[in-house]
Amino acid sequence: MSVKTTKRLAADILKVGVKRIRIVPSEQKAAKEALTRDDVRGLIKRGAIYAEPLQGVSRRRGRERARQRSLGRRRGKGKRKGGKYSRLPRKRQWIMRVRAQRKLLRKLLDEGRIDHATYRRTYSMVKGGAFKGRLTMVTQLSEAGLLKSKGGKS
Repeated sequence: MSVKTTKRLAADILKVGVKRIRIVPSEQKAAKEALTRDDVRGLIKRGAIYAEPLQGVSRRRGRERARQRSLGRRRGKGKRKGGKYSRLPRKRQWIMRVRAQRKLLRKLLDEGRIDHATYRRTYSMVKGGAFKGRLTMVTQLSEAGLLKSKGGKS
């Protein structure tokens, strides 16, 4: 039978498209002489006919883009879809801010720069949203004279 028919049968057997079927050039004659599906199976078994592997999508460009984003490129206004708060919701901002303030407060307590009463009072103030950030919290503590120097004395 013709090579075209052999390819079609091979595609059916291998469950791939006809485009992916390849016949080894030296085995072209044998492929032409194949009459039955069993003949084609035999050719497949001995490697005269094979299916070309699927071609994947290269990640090279993706990796390069990711590297650039890590450097802060490709993050301009034109790249942004969604509002300011859909990218970083207010609640997430709040959580990040409060966690940072509580962590600093704990550190100050462990270092002995504030006493426990100040820690509790300030902790509640953090919960109430009294401070815009860590710096304002530290500034307020030092202005109130509640923050001791690194050594532990005021």
